[in-house]
Amino acid sequence: MGGSPGPRSSTRMSWLLLVRPRVEQDLAEARDWYEAQVPGLGGDFLDEVAKVMELLATDPGRPPFYYRGFRRVLLRRFPYKVFYRVEGERVIVFRVLHGRRDHPRWLHGSHPHV
Repeated sequence: MGGSPGPRSSTRMSWLLLVRPRVEQDLAEARDWYEAQVPGLGGDFLDEVAKVMELLATDPGRPPFYYRGFRRVLLRRFPYKVFYRVEGERVIVFRVLHGRRDHPRWLHGSHPHV
């Protein structure tokens, strides 16, 4: 009553979260790099990604479209972005990429229909 509406949210309580195999390699490379810089930082990176994955499993429609149906979520502490699509009842994570990469080029090879 009289207040502003709350944030947009999905009507579903939980979505099926699928992680493409290439994501595991993206995460391992980034974790190893951060761990080599400062012991423990690689684990912090993975914790941050886990928070994003939890968000995607509950509210994948919040971030706007980015490129050809892909959406992205920026990590708060690290310069990485999680790229995903919502397809039916599934949230499919395609890549976790550094913010300075050429994302359309990297994503182009990630989509099964390309």
